[in-house]
Amino acid sequence: MSQHRSLKSASQIAAKRNVLKRFERVEILKARGKWKEGSRGLGLPKTKAEE
Repeated sequence: MSQHRSLKSASQIAAKRNVLKRFERVEILKARGKWKEGSRGLGLPKTKAEE
């Protein structure tokens, strides 16, 4: 008898997030060289999650 799909462990359920938190978006912009020091964290451009 197999286990019900709702009882899988959390590590198997975790999916790739497509929405990033503000600090994650800032880190990506810094890595791409598109972040200026002293810039505000509001109105950030859209960024795709890095794989």
